[in-house]
Amino acid sequence: MNIAATLSGCDTPSADTPRPVLRERGQREVFCGLTGIVWLHRKMQDAFFLVVGSRTCAHLLQSAAGVMIFAEPRFATAIMEERDLAGMVDAQDELDRVVDRLLSRRPDIKTLFLVGSCPSEVIKLDLAKAAERLGKQHMPNVRILNYSGSGIETTFTQGEDACLTALVPEMPAHVADAPQDLLIVGSLPDIVEDQFLRLFAELGIDNVGCLPARNARDLPRVGPNTRYLLAQPFLAETAMALEGRGAVRLDALFPFGAEGTTSWLKAAADAFGIDEAHFDRVVEPGRQRAKRAISHVKANLEGKRISFLPDSQLEVPLARFLATELDMIPVEVGTPYLHRAHCALELDLIPPSARISEGQDVERQLDRVRADKPDLTVCGLGLANPLEAEGFSTKWAIELVFSPIHGFDQAGDLAELFARPLRRRDVLEV
Repeated sequence: MNIAATLSGCDTPSADTPRPVLRERGQREVFCGLTGIVWLHRKMQDAFFLVVGSRTCAHLLQSAAGVMIFAEPRFATAIMEERDLAGMVDAQDELDRVVDRLLSRRPDIKTLFLVGSCPSEVIKLDLAKAAERLGKQHMPNVRILNYSGSGIETTFTQGEDACLTALVPEMPAHVADAPQDLLIVGSLPDIVEDQFLRLFAELGIDNVGCLPARNARDLPRVGPNTRYLLAQPFLAETAMALEGRGAVRLDALFPFGAEGTTSWLKAAADAFGIDEAHFDRVVEPGRQRAKRAISHVKANLEGKRISFLPDSQLEVPLARFLATELDMIPVEVGTPYLHRAHCALELDLIPPSARISEGQDVERQLDRVRADKPDLTVCGLGLANPLEAEGFSTKWAIELVFSPIHGFDQAGDLAELFARPLRRRDVLEV
């Protein structure tokens, strides 16, 4: 394929778009939003996720979560049979029976999410109406909400975005004269969340909430005095919903690596009037730990060329981290969706030589990988093995979603995730 011809379809630079962005629409290869349940059900300890879908949806979740037959996870699938799809039974009545049976068997459930899928959306099953109807029956014991995890025109991390968007209307409102508070937005492993909360407490920012909360019924308050930090770059709809409640986003790099985490913390410190000298005293030890951890891996990565195929929406901040802190050379940074406002600071730090692409056309992108010959390609599971067979070193993009990679103390682990496939290649070379 002629790469120059492809790039002619890019956005032209302007004040709003300071660099060209290649837009692609074609065949896609990503997981659906149901995958987000795998980490969300671990985060919200009193919530249950009921997928209204097919046996394929059930197999996907079982495989993704690695659930053993004697485990009792907090998710399940209300399987739609042929009779449901053919309209031979009342799907709403069937769903009511499934929910009633589930809640009688699991009285520990305090929040129930009805999660839409491709099959339920194809037959136009109104889960919003079902959640409203069932909520009236089961409140105050159980809050029932719904969101879509369908893979139609979405990528898998948007499942979390849809879930958190459904929670925003349930957040209590602040009183008008409430003091300014901080909200961390995005699901983080508990250990990472605790690290950030300790840092904010040491800085003197005590009134900090998290969305999602560890108990879905224990949601933080929100209002015009709420300042929020995005921990993940794929939460565009959640951010819009929060701003509809009056919250204000703090612009910062995402907290990947030493510099990204410092920028993220500094945005909060500035908003809360924290003295700069005090900020440096609190943050510098962690920043130096992160730099030392990164330095142990840097020799394996500096000067290496890397391409990202669109998968998780983490691609832009990760490319910035690799370019600025490990001296890697991003060749192409592809992402399913690019929120320019949320990623503006990240884009400014990615070298101008890098090709930025939004959307997916698998065959064209694979042609560019073959032409670019990067040292490492970050891509989905379905593309990794074929590329490995052609002699390319690859990194599974989904591992970056499931691994703790945010913050100072995870910076070395994040760098190691990219170094490992290159070391494996070196060991296997004859």
